[in-house]
Amino acid sequence: MQHRAVRRRSVVMGTVAAAGVAAVGGGAASAQAAGSGGTRATRASGALVFDKDDHTELTETIKDAAGTGHEVVYRFYKARPYVTDPVDAAYQSLVVSVPVRIDGKAVDTTGAPVVLANAIGGYMPSSVAQATGVGQAGGAGPSGSPSASPTGTPGGGTGGGAGGAGGRANLAQLALVAGYVVVEPGARGRSLVDASGTYYGTAPAAIVDLKAAVRYLRFNQGRIPGDTDRIVSTGTSAGGALSALLGASGDSPLYDRYLKELGAADASDAIFATGAWCPITDLEHADGAYEWNWGSNVTQSTGKVVDQGVSRELRARFAEYQASLKLRGLNGFGPLTARTYDRYLLTTYLQPAATAYLAALPESGRAAYLAANPFLTWSGGKATFTWEDYLAHVGARKKTAPAFDAFDLSAAENNEFGTGTTEARHFTDYGLRNDTTGLTAKRLDGDIPELLRLMNPMHFLKEGNPGRSRHWWIRLGTDDTDTALTVSANLAAAADNLGDEVDHAYYWDQGHGADTDPDAFLAWVARVTGHRG
Repeated sequence: MQHRAVRRRSVVMGTVAAAGVAAVGGGAASAQAAGSGGTRATRASGALVFDKDDHTELTETIKDAAGTGHEVVYRFYKARPYVTDPVDAAYQSLVVSVPVRIDGKAVDTTGAPVVLANAIGGYMPSSVAQATGVGQAGGAGPSGSPSASPTGTPGGGTGGGAGGAGGRANLAQLALVAGYVVVEPGARGRSLVDASGTYYGTAPAAIVDLKAAVRYLRFNQGRIPGDTDRIVSTGTSAGGALSALLGASGDSPLYDRYLKELGAADASDAIFATGAWCPITDLEHADGAYEWNWGSNVTQSTGKVVDQGVSRELRARFAEYQASLKLRGLNGFGPLTARTYDRYLLTTYLQPAATAYLAALPESGRAAYLAANPFLTWSGGKATFTWEDYLAHVGARKKTAPAFDAFDLSAAENNEFGTGTTEARHFTDYGLRNDTTGLTAKRLDGDIPELLRLMNPMHFLKEGNPGRSRHWWIRLGTDDTDTALTVSANLAAAADNLGDEVDHAYYWDQGHGADTDPDAFLAWVARVTGHRG
């Protein structure tokens, strides 16, 4: 049974301390808080009121998406908790940045979109407790807090949704210089362990925290600058998965008991638009999708040859799952199945991505690229090639099989589904059945199905959740072997099939975490929100 009443840690610093929100004891205290709705609402209405005067005015030179520097004067609101009863306030807090003047020109943020830029990567914790300016969110929490992965390599990759790790676009800074209000939320993550050895940041902690942050913003409508009815979420990798989940699951009652236990504000957690880059999501089906996509690339980048028997079995499981979704591709493509998906990816995403890349090159550069990559045919201003040639072009895969629910429980996602003092668990029957750690259980733990539902945006899109985002920006690099191309394509198709607006594209020859068109994203935000700043 999943342990929910974890021991709470009292961590206060800076404005977190000033807000007067101390972590409280678990167990009975949590149960009492969860069961007293009126008291909870009263407490939240006072403790969670945003103090618009508690800020520092900063001046920085910040580059826009084109690389041009601008003098930006902005109000920075240091970290403040977004719940009344945080498990760990160092992570369950947010910072707000509001532009005042850009290159000497006053900025009116009255109706500006609010960009909620999370910096979560690998389902690890993300903290803003020590941030002193915009775009500083990241995995490094307060001194002494864990930030390293206890098991394996983070399957979700590193951050970048806000902080721009690894040279990625710093969307928090770019949004600020575009004139938007920027909110950077911290969140618990899978590696957090208290003194008793209890993991208190595993599923569904991260998505619950992000929902609580949204509720805080909407509860403070009129106090927090910007239009809190126009919240646009962004995230990369695991952060992209959580951004997509935030968009898909808006106002779902499935999270209410978790939010109540934390003392989240009594407000909506629905967001207006979703930005997701290389989302590591649909985890219970990700192993099959990975083998369908990369299974013919039998060698890992480490040189290890992947077990082909496992790969074949997982591909078969993907075919069954894909058929069950009953999705139709964008642009009138038709049914998306294991048999049609390669053609869909080629015609809808891969060839257009290569075409855009080659068209942007000078003639000499294009000629050189084509000479080095003879599998590409360039004719009439369009690039064509086969699926097999594309896979050969990408080459070695990153991960073994299974890629996500590892037989030896070493994957980051195994840790994401840990519970209590148990560091890692299987979350698929296939992973459990082939366990190599000595487990004798015949069935998955009883709480796993609920956790999978809470962590997968596809469940909410399949049901047509009425509180979902209606605007979707989804991006992925064509060389990204951290996940399958079908994961983001299914997400896009599911939203599109519901009638939502979807802007989904791939970056040619780009790897995990790529964001090569942030200027287009910011323009998209202005268009879908109706912002005329």
